Amino acid sequence: MSQLSLGLAGRLAASFQDSALTPLLAIVALLLGFFAIAVTPKEEEPQIDVTFANVFIAYPGASAKEVEQLIAIPAQQVLSELPDIDQIFSVSSPGQAVLTIAFEVGVPRQEAIVNLYNQVESHADWFPAGLNIPKPIIKPMGIDDVPIMALTLSNKVQAGSKQLDHEALTRIAHNLETELKTIPGTRDIYTVGQHNSILSIELDANKMNGHNITFADISERLQAANSGGQLSSVIQNNQIIKLQAGSFLATKEDVESLIIGHSDEGILYLSDIATVSQQADIANNYVFIKTSSQPDASPAVTIAIAKQPGTNAVKITKAISERLTLLENRLIPDSVLITESRNYGTTAESKSNKLMSKLLFATFAVVLLVLATMSWREALIVGSAIFITLALTLFASWVWGFTLNRISLFALIFSIGILVDDAIVVVESIHRHMHSEDGKKTPLLSLIPKAIDEVGSPTILATFTVIAALMPMAFVSGLMGPYMSPIPINASTGMLISLLVAFIVTPWLALKLLRHTPVAATEITESLITSESLATSESIAAPAATMENDKSYQFFQRLMLPFISGEKARRNRWGLMLATLLLILMAMALPMFKIVVMKMLPFDNKSELQIIVDMPEGTTLEQTLRVLDELSDHVMTLPEVKDVELYAGSAAPINFNGLIRQYYLRQAPHHGDLQINLVDKSQRDIQSHDIALSLREPLQAIGKRFDANVKIVEVPPGPPVTAAISAEVYGLSYPQQLTAAQQLADIFHQADSVVDIDTSVDAPQQQWNLVIQRNRAMLLGLSEQTINQAITTATSGWDIGYLHSEQQKYALPMRLRLNSDYRDQLQQLLVLKIRNQQGELIALSEVVKLEQSQIEQTIYHKDQRPVVFVTADMAGSLDSPLYGLFDISGRINNDTSNNWQQKFIAEPTTSATAQGIEIKWDGEWQITYETFRDMGIAYGFGMILIYLLVVAQFRSYSIPLVVMAPIPLTIIGVMPGHVLLDAQFTATSMIGMIALAGIIVRNSILLVDFINQQLAEGLALEKAVIQAAAVRAKPIILTGVAAMTGAFFILDDPIFNGLAISLIFGILVSTLMTLILIPLLFFVLKSRKLSQSEG
Repeated sequence: MSQLSLGLAGRLAASFQDSALTPLLAIVALLLGFFAIAVTPKEEEPQIDVTFANVFIAYPGASAKEVEQLIAIPAQQVLSELPDIDQIFSVSSPGQAVLTIAFEVGVPRQEAIVNLYNQVESHADWFPAGLNIPKPIIKPMGIDDVPIMALTLSNKVQAGSKQLDHEALTRIAHNLETELKTIPGTRDIYTVGQHNSILSIELDANKMNGHNITFADISERLQAANSGGQLSSVIQNNQIIKLQAGSFLATKEDVESLIIGHSDEGILYLSDIATVSQQADIANNYVFIKTSSQPDASPAVTIAIAKQPGTNAVKITKAISERLTLLENRLIPDSVLITESRNYGTTAESKSNKLMSKLLFATFAVVLLVLATMSWREALIVGSAIFITLALTLFASWVWGFTLNRISLFALIFSIGILVDDAIVVVESIHRHMHSEDGKKTPLLSLIPKAIDEVGSPTILATFTVIAALMPMAFVSGLMGPYMSPIPINASTGMLISLLVAFIVTPWLALKLLRHTPVAATEITESLITSESLATSESIAAPAATMENDKSYQFFQRLMLPFISGEKARRNRWGLMLATLLLILMAMALPMFKIVVMKMLPFDNKSELQIIVDMPEGTTLEQTLRVLDELSDHVMTLPEVKDVELYAGSAAPINFNGLIRQYYLRQAPHHGDLQINLVDKSQRDIQSHDIALSLREPLQAIGKRFDANVKIVEVPPGPPVTAAISAEVYGLSYPQQLTAAQQLADIFHQADSVVDIDTSVDAPQQQWNLVIQRNRAMLLGLSEQTINQAITTATSGWDIGYLHSEQQKYALPMRLRLNSDYRDQLQQLLVLKIRNQQGELIALSEVVKLEQSQIEQTIYHKDQRPVVFVTADMAGSLDSPLYGLFDISGRINNDTSNNWQQKFIAEPTTSATAQGIEIKWDGEWQITYETFRDMGIAYGFGMILIYLLVVAQFRSYSIPLVVMAPIPLTIIGVMPGHVLLDAQFTATSMIGMIALAGIIVRNSILLVDFINQQLAEGLALEKAVIQAAAVRAKPIILTGVAAMTGAFFILDDPIFNGLAISLIFGILVSTLMTLILIPLLFFVLKSRKLSQSEG
C-alpha cells in the first residue's frame, strides 16, 4: 500500500517507524518528565486564587445603628462599584464597621487589591470631615496568607527547671521570627498568643489627688522628656562635628526618676505616685499546649509561617526544620520545646510520594494486563508508550502552571487507563495483522503503517470524543472550578499526547521489538486462503471464512443470532430494549429513595481537627480558658490524639477553611479554639471524621455546663463554605429578622441529625454608660474631650510614647493608667480629679453619672441587605447537609404560623420591597447546586461536541445516535456500584460519569467503524455486526479493563473513591452491554434503511 493511499495515522507511522529521530524524541520526552518532577512545587491541595479584603473603619463612640447608617451602608455602595466583586459583607458594631469584599475566584490578587485601594482613596471624601473618622485600614487576604507551618514553643518537662511564662516565650519567638524570615520562600511570619512587654506606669489615684497631679500633667511631662532634637552640624577647628540635642527615655530608671512637680515640701518624682515596671501587657489572649507526654497545660506561643506564591512547600518546611536544629542552644534555650503543630510540607510530600507510587503501580498493572493478553514484547511497547506519555503529561502540567498536588496526581492516575487506550488499540491492530493470512507474507515495515491506518481514524475520533466529554468541566465556575480543573485539563492533554505517541513512537518500538518474518505465498496452505480472501485481504485483516471458525465469533454468533434472525428476533430485540430501559430507571430511582446518598464531597482522613468555642458575650478570658481546659482534658483521653493547642481570645493559625470563614477575626475574650493534631494515619485505624463524630456529644455536654456553644470543625475535602447549612434571614426590619432567626434556630434543633446550631444574634451583655453632664461640665470649665481622655486613660490606659531600647524588635510602649485597685472599681474611678481651664481640680463624679444598659446587637449586611445568619452542620447516618436542609425546609413549609418565603437560588428582595420574612439558603447547598449545575451543562455540551464529531466522521445524522446510545447505560453500573460499596454519590462521582461518556463512545466508534469496513468489503450485514463484536471485543475489553485497573488504585481514597466507583462499575456494565447493543442497534438502523431503499 503506497503512503499516498494512507490516512494521517498511517503516514505518521510510516514516517517515524524507521526514523533515527524517533528514539531521540522519546528520550527528550522522558527527560522533560524528570525535569517537571524536579521543578514542580509539591502541595497537598491545589492553590485556589481566591482574594478578598477586610476594610476596618472606626467611629469611636458611635452606636451600632449609627455605624451602619453613616459608615457601613455608604461604604458598601462605594465598594460595590468595583469590577469582579462576588460578595460584600459588613459587620456594624458599636464604634467600628468591618467590611469584607470577596472577589470572583481567579481574579489576580494584585489587580483586585490595586482596584480596591484606588476605590477607597478616590472616595476619601465619602465621610463628612466633621465626623472625625480615621482613615480606613485595608487588610488583603488570600490563599498565600494560610500558614504552611506552625511551631508551638512551650516548656520541656524538666525536674527543677524554671518554667518560662508567655512573655519569655514571646521574646524567644520574636528572635526566631527574624531568623526564619531569612529562609528563601517564606512570606508572613507572625506569633499567635504573644504577650508583648510594655512599660507600665500604674498611678495611685489617692496620691495623685493628694499632690494635685492629673493625667494631663504626667503625660505632658513624659512626652516632653521623651524627645530628641534633629542631628545637626557645627564647625570646630576646621572640622565638621555632628551635634545631637536631647535624648530619649531608654530605661525604666529614666522614667522612675523623672520629676513631675515640686513644692515647698520637696521634689515629686514619678515613682512617688506610680509603680513603674517593665512587664507583659494585660493578657488579651492565651495559648497553652497539651501533649501525650505532657497532659497538663503548658504556657505556649505559636509561630505561624506562610510561603510565597509558587514556591515549594516541601523545600521551605525542610529548610525551616534544618534551621531550627542549628538554632538549638543558641536562640532556642534547652528548656524550650518546639512542637510542629502544622507542617503542610510533610503532608504534601507524603501524599505526593504515595500518589506517585500509585501512579507507577497503576502503570505496571496495565503493562501486566497487556502481558497477560499478548506477548512480553507487546507489553514492553505499551509500557514504554505509557511512560513517555506520562512524562510529557507531567511536563505539560507544569507548563499549565499546576503543582504536584492530590488533584493533579489523581487526574494522572485516573487517566492511566485512558492514556493507554491508543497504544493498546494500535499494538493490538499490529498484532492481529501480523497473524492474519495476508500479514504473514507482508514485511513488518509495510505491515505497521497499514495496521495503524486501519484503526487511525476511529482512534483519532475516539480520542477527541473523550476530550470533548472532559474539557467542558474545566469551565466549572466558583471555588470548585479551579479546584477540579487539573482533572479535565491534564487528562485531555494526556489524551492528545498519547495519540501522538501511539502514532509516532509505538510504530518505531514495534518495528524494533516485534519478531516477524514474512513467508512466501506458496507456503501458505491453500485450504486456508480462498480466492475471495485474497481479493479482500488488503482491506480486511481477518477473512470471514477464517472468522467463522474463531471461538470469539462463535460465542457472539450464539449470543446475537436470536436478536438478528428468526421469527422472534424483533420481539427479542424489544424485550432487550425494555429490560435495559427498566434497569436505567431503577438505577436513577436509587438516589430518590436515599439508597444512594448525594453529597458534595465526603470527608477526607486528615490529621487535624478544630473545636470552635463561642462563650456568651461578656465572658472573661479566664473563664473561656477554663472551658477550653476541660474540653481538652476529654480530647486528650483519646489515644489517636498527639497534641492539643488551646487558644483563648485568639484563633489558631488559619487553614483554607479558616480563611474563608474568617476565623482570624475571632479576637474577643469569649472566643476559644482547640487545635487537635492526630497521630499519623498509619498509626491509627479510625478515620478523622469518625473521631470528630465521637467527640461531638461529650464535648457539647461539657460546653452546655458553661453555656458554651461548641462546634466541631473538620478540614473540608474541597472548597470550604461559611457553614455546611446556612440560612440567611431577610425581612422588613432588623428586630423582626432577629426574632425570626431565633425561631428558625428552634426549627433547626427539631431536625434530625442537624448539629452545631448557631446564630449571629449576640447574647445580652451588660454595659455601663458614664454620661457626661455637658452643661455642668461647661460651667466648671471642663471639655468633654478632656473628660473622655481621663476616663479612657484610667481604664484602658494611654500609650503616651515609647521607651527607646536597642534590644527590642517591637516598640515598647509607655502605658499610663490607674492601678488595678482603682481601675475595676467604678466608685474609686469617679473620685479621680481632672484640671479645668482655671487650674482647679474637679472630681469626675461631679460631671458624669452612671447609667446601666445592654450592648447593642451587631448588625450584619450581605450585598447591601440587612441579614441575620443561622448556621448548622450535619452528622448522622446520611451525613449530607443537603438532606438536613430539605428536612428543615419541609418543617418550615408545614408550619402555618409563619408565612416565610424560602429561596434556594433566587436572590432575596430588599427591605423596602420585602413582603415579610425571607430565608435564602446558602452554605454547601449553594456550592453543590452551582457545581452540579455547571457539570450538567458541561456534560450536555460534551454530548453536543461528541455528536458533531461523530457526524463529521460518519457523515450521517442517525449513526451518531447509535454510537452515543450506550451513554445512559453507564448509570446501570454507577448507581448500584455506590450501593454495593456503601459510598456517597459526590462531585467526583459525577466527574467519573462524564469521563465514562467519552470512554464508552470510544468503544462504539471502534465497533461502528469496523462494521462499515466489513460492509464496504461486501460482507452481509448479519455477519458484519457479529464479526465486529468478535474482532473488536479484545481491544475494547482490554482498554476497559485497563481503565478499571487505573481506577482501582484510587478506590481507597475517601474523596476520589466516587470517581473510581463510577469508572469501575460504569465501564464493567456498559462495556459488556455495548458489545451487544451497538451491533444490534446498527443492525436495526441499517436494516430499515435497506428496506426503505428496496421499497
